[in-house]
Amino acid sequence: MNQNVKKQVKEIIEWILILAFAVVAAMLINRYVIIKAEVPTGSMEHTIEVDDCILGFQLAYLFDGPDRGDVVIFPYPDNPETTYVKRVIGLPGETVEIKNGYVYIDGTPIEEPYLKEEMRGEYGPYVVPEGSYFMLGDNRNSSQDSRKWKNTYLKEEDIMAKVLFRYSPSFKWFSDVEYE
Repeated sequence: MNQNVKKQVKEIIEWILILAFAVVAAMLINRYVIIKAEVPTGSMEHTIEVDDCILGFQLAYLFDGPDRGDVVIFPYPDNPETTYVKRVIGLPGETVEIKNGYVYIDGTPIEEPYLKEEMRGEYGPYVVPEGSYFMLGDNRNSSQDSRKWKNTYLKEEDIMAKVLFRYSPSFKWFSDVEYE
């Protein structure tokens, strides 16, 4: 084999190795780092619309738990075969109550600029157990969430990912909501 042929074979092998590494890296990232989801209902309108495709980060809570306001992906507590997307409202140890169109945490109303409309109904009080969260959809009047679940609270270990952004039909980052 002449020198030119050896050089071409070596280059082909290098390209195959690079492609193999890229495929393995993509598979690992897709399995352990990100999660893709499509939202089939309007329970998170206007933050997330029907048929939006979102991307979540599976390592977001590796060192710290969720914060109030985080939008997360998780298996529905009453039927783990179904995946849900909701907002974290009540943190472990807090008392959540819904009345007069507002959510109260330990007796203090929270500001929620992302809501589609004023909530109807009164719910609670709920005392969130340690290691669990109280979840609500942003479209409160049309959301199957902690208020209506048989298993009211979402366990921290069941959170699959924190939603980072919507990638379809257009790109949108999900910024953190600040609470006082």
